[in-house]
Amino acid sequence: MRIGVLGTGNMADALAVHWVRAGHEVTVGGRDVRRAERLAARVGEGARAGGLRAAVDSGQDVVLGALPFGAGAEVVRELRAELAGKVLLDCSNPVGAGFRLLTEGGPSAAESLAAAAPGARVVKGFNLCHEDVWRMRPPVFDGRPLAVPLCGDDSEALRLVRELVRDVGCEPVAGGGLERAALLEATAALFIGLWVGEGADAQAIAPPLAYAAGPGGLE
Repeated sequence: MRIGVLGTGNMADALAVHWVRAGHEVTVGGRDVRRAERLAARVGEGARAGGLRAAVDSGQDVVLGALPFGAGAEVVRELRAELAGKVLLDCSNPVGAGFRLLTEGGPSAAESLAAAAPGARVVKGFNLCHEDVWRMRPPVFDGRPLAVPLCGDDSEALRLVRELVRDVGCEPVAGGGLERAALLEATAALFIGLWVGEGADAQAIAPPLAYAAGPGGLE
């Protein structure tokens, strides 16, 4: 695939490395082109650098929005014409001080991007874990690949993103339409608060699948 990356931070770094190793062409874009060049050099052969618009133009298959909440909608609005018809993958987390969800009952971060670029096909994913988890090769725990929930409305966009999830060494999970991205973002706020704020094992709050519907299982 030809993938454009909007942003030069940790998530851009972590995911782009996997995709370049999987054979995809990646263009890293940032307002600071020199910083984008440094990241592309770190990502390795197969990565190029440019401005934000160059990254979108190069991302013929998928554009990753690895941008902070708030800045993302502004950047996407500026590039809405170039993003028309393209898959826009949002990995942002609208989580602030005290592990508070910054959307506060309004549109999710992913829905805000969709509103800023109405022609883009937005998918939410890769937002539940710290960037160092995504740097693992692969993210496998107790012999089981990490699952990545995805929310989106476009079947072809979801198909492409599922492929990118597998290229990271993870398993995609259907999370529903884009309207459910708010639930995925709220889950991140809850989990981060448990992990970081309380030192709790968030994974332990859910029973095994066989018990999800009660002691009788899913019969």
